[in-house]
Amino acid sequence: MTKQTTSRRSGGRASRVALRSLPPAENPCPPGQLGGRYKPLSEIEMVAIYDTALRLLSELGMGEVPDVLEKQLLKCGATKADDRVLFSREMVEKIIGMAAKEFNFHGRDPKRSIFVGGDRVHFGTGGAAVQTLDIDTASYRPSTLQDLYDFTRLQDTLTNVSWFTRCCVATDLPDIMDLDVNTVFALLKGTTKPVATSFTVAEHVDPIMRMISIAMGGDGDKENFSKTPFLKTHISPVISPMRYGEDAVEVTLACMKHGMPISCITAAQSGATAPATLAGFLAQSLAETLASLVMVNVFQPGYPMIFSNWPLVVDLRTGSFVGGGGEISVMNAASAQISNWLNLPSGVASSMTDAKAIDAQYGMEKGVSALAAGLSGGNLIYESSGMTASLLGASFEAFVLDDEMHSLIYRTLRGIEVNEETLGFDVICESVLNEGHFLGGDHTIAAMERDYFYPKIADRDPPITWAENGQPNAWSRARDVAKTILATHHPEYLSAEAEARIRGEYNILLET
Repeated sequence: MTKQTTSRRSGGRASRVALRSLPPAENPCPPGQLGGRYKPLSEIEMVAIYDTALRLLSELGMGEVPDVLEKQLLKCGATKADDRVLFSREMVEKIIGMAAKEFNFHGRDPKRSIFVGGDRVHFGTGGAAVQTLDIDTASYRPSTLQDLYDFTRLQDTLTNVSWFTRCCVATDLPDIMDLDVNTVFALLKGTTKPVATSFTVAEHVDPIMRMISIAMGGDGDKENFSKTPFLKTHISPVISPMRYGEDAVEVTLACMKHGMPISCITAAQSGATAPATLAGFLAQSLAETLASLVMVNVFQPGYPMIFSNWPLVVDLRTGSFVGGGGEISVMNAASAQISNWLNLPSGVASSMTDAKAIDAQYGMEKGVSALAAGLSGGNLIYESSGMTASLLGASFEAFVLDDEMHSLIYRTLRGIEVNEETLGFDVICESVLNEGHFLGGDHTIAAMERDYFYPKIADRDPPITWAENGQPNAWSRARDVAKTILATHHPEYLSAEAEARIRGEYNILLET
């Protein structure tokens, strides 16, 4: 009798263990969760920052305005004072009213498209790292075109990279046309997610858009792309403090002719190109990003633009850029809060750790800044995957680790569903009066599949098991995952015909 009872209990336990080992029936923390719960600024403080930004635009205005832009601005209500162009409060608020509030950022695979706007949160990439943390030597070396392609196909497998901007610069391509062309080619070959790039000069836009049309099976016509634009461009048309950059304005206008969504990025630095005080910084940076919004909308009202106000921090002791810390975390969160308050698609930055190794500093700085940006409701959170060394470096292992970190953040944003089923009154009563526990019950299994995220990289084993397994750390586990992906994931997103045509017309340097 005892043996039979033991056998039944053992079988029941084995069944429960097997059930607990199954992956969740659905992702409990998918991208696109709603943020906005963290509000570092009060309503009064936001209004004060906003009013100061409008005063800067109306009383100080913008300098170094290119002729083509100045003519259009004056035509739309701006005025001149000496060599500066001023925007009245009425003009700016009219532009805000007509600006795009949300739009679909397409993937070449429609299932990978994302909807930008509101309080929906998506983590993605950015950056222009000139060094790669070598996956074999664990040392930094100059980034190459092969690295860029490898990063592209690695992130193609990661759920929480919602769009991919080239994360590193191919330093082995000194010619700027080769650099721009091959960067986009690597994106086309390595992923069907929404992607983004930058253009060194405006003259590169048309030929690269022709290459994109060929990749889509067309003959260079821009109409094919404009139906589902899956490539956006990163541009900084405003140079801090408070002036336009002529080359970037030209690139902006060239991209707009093709219907390409734009991230107009303001990247002032505290105490260097913007005030050291956080409030003053936010006011100037908001004014500059509004100047980009005005620039875009005087040419084409309602054009899809990400209001990318990225407050960046300088260590005032050394003058070095700071990627991690409380100040950059709270300012980017505040930027997202203000942008969403204005009902503009918000772009901010996070996870720009200063750590060079995958260590405790790395985890601390990334976790704090990414969670703050997500909780504040940043629509597109840039730099959030793979970046190290104050944006100077990119790491394959970091991409894997950051993807898991973002699952934790999305689960935090999802919050707690409170209803009759989840409150579980009847289940509590039944469990207390019968089994005395909740293990293996239908209510528990349903919650396990619906509500809980189970990490693949984070170690939850007891110390004895960890020791028996060789005391692995997160860096080594992530390296193993990254190496497996790079060894096995070789996507064929370009048809053989399209790739042959592109290689015949362009100087493609990525080896097959």
